[in-house]
Amino acid sequence: MDRRQFLAASSIGLTTAVAGCAGSPLSSGDGGTEPDDEPESNSDTTPESESGATDADGEITVSASGDVETEPDQAVVSLGVEASGESAEGVTDALSSGAEALRTAFDDLGIPEENVEEGQYRVHQMRGRADDGFEGTHSFEVTVADVDRVGEIIDGAVAAGADHVGYVSFTLKEETRSERRKDAIDAALANADEEAGHVADNRGVELEGATAVTTGDVQIHSVRRETAATDDAASGGAPPTEIDAESVSVSASVTVTYAFTR
Repeated sequence: MDRRQFLAASSIGLTTAVAGCAGSPLSSGDGGTEPDDEPESNSDTTPESESGATDADGEITVSASGDVETEPDQAVVSLGVEASGESAEGVTDALSSGAEALRTAFDDLGIPEENVEEGQYRVHQMRGRADDGFEGTHSFEVTVADVDRVGEIIDGAVAAGADHVGYVSFTLKEETRSERRKDAIDAALANADEEAGHVADNRGVELEGATAVTTGDVQIHSVRRETAATDDAASGGAPPTEIDAESVSVSASVTVTYAFTR
């Protein structure tokens, strides 16, 4: 895989240790990838090479991370209807009608039924108001396979009666996640190799190969945009909605142990 199409980067040498040398082990810093709301995998351990390990004088252990960036190929849009009235039954009926209008709009826009998920549904008594009454919300999360259609989907939903547009999250399809996961791990391994080589040169030893590799969490850093419906949009007086999609980053961390000889 040619990694030049991505912005593969760094956080190199987060933890480095040398074993088997005279004196104290060498270590540099601590670190790793930032936590995120979309962890992709748990750690696993895989022996990478046993060659040269028997005759080696010691080991160098390096922790490193790598990142790649790519354009999003999927978006999730949160939108829905709101209602208020004197009775809970009246609000419930209004939400039901509004939700049905939105489902029809989604169908007209060519959104598959499996791409529409129920979001929040809530009816409650108004609080902090002088008059009694009830209010409620019925929202949906719509997965959009073509990110260029996000604005069109929002405008179509608003025209059908949506008065609640919560957010747009740009992310990756499952197959794309799998590909970029490998690229991020490749970037992290390349950074580990570079750091281990630097440590070996500094200590005057020669690397013989990796004896163990542990991968940490691979994380998808989606881009979330907050948005809102407007009266102009609902009446058709506003220009078409345009929401630019920013790059999505994928990060991975690895810990690699290398055998060395003097």
